[in-house]
Amino acid sequence: MIGAALMFSLMGLFVKVAGERLPSQEIVLIRSLVTLGYSYLLLRWAGVSWRGQRTGLLLLRGLVGFFSLSGLYFALTRLPLADTLVLQQTSPAFTVLLAALWLGEPVGRYELLGIACSLIGVVFIARPAFLFREQTGGLDLLGVGGALLSAIFSAAAYVLVRELRRTEHPLTIVFYFPLVATVGSLPLALPTAVWPSTLEWLVLIAGVGLTAQVAQVWMTKGLGEELAGRAVAMNYLQVAFGVLWGVLFFDEMPSAWSFLGMALIFVGTWLAAHQR
Repeated sequence: MIGAALMFSLMGLFVKVAGERLPSQEIVLIRSLVTLGYSYLLLRWAGVSWRGQRTGLLLLRGLVGFFSLSGLYFALTRLPLADTLVLQQTSPAFTVLLAALWLGEPVGRYELLGIACSLIGVVFIARPAFLFREQTGGLDLLGVGGALLSAIFSAAAYVLVRELRRTEHPLTIVFYFPLVATVGSLPLALPTAVWPSTLEWLVLIAGVGLTAQVAQVWMTKGLGEELAGRAVAMNYLQVAFGVLWGVLFFDEMPSAWSFLGMALIFVGTWLAAHQR
């Protein structure tokens, strides 16, 4: 899960670079096509069937993954990198709830307190004008909405992966994600598509596509070995990497409010995942 966190943070870095000119849905489409090719080659190399045993759940995992990816890439084009990653990583709070409903994992008062803590942290990061009238520099609320929707659908994807790992090979689970995302993003991307430059093609294929593929495989394996909430909590390392990339490449230093929100979300995640 630590390696997956690093790869996801690098993917965010490359998406933000590509998103300076390219529409977010076009990045989703190209990323999906690239990782679909990688996934198919890995399946052939490992001698694993792409069909799987529970096609309906595999397609559902691909669909919620597509929604999560669309929200994340949209947010990355509108928000600072570190803030986007920390908002998207509220998914452990939602994972705890969905894992309880779907997998029957217990939820207690510590988990509920952790969820509340995380949501308060989101407010401090977003700083909506109707609550912070004296403050300036609040985040774009459409971008915040995209990041939070990404977190909710990520939680659903994590729980589905936990369920599917009982019967499916990790490479089969990973394959259905870009398969569904390619089909879903195609009609949304084509009307506003912009032909990438040579450098942008390199960023999309060798940057976004490769890091996303490695991250998905490592995350899928990790989720099969830990409780859902605890495994996803490791993804918070993405935020530390995101702060570093934001400072180095985009001159994005999170505000004091953002750091306070991050701290609350970290505490909320610890309560929600560590106590399980």
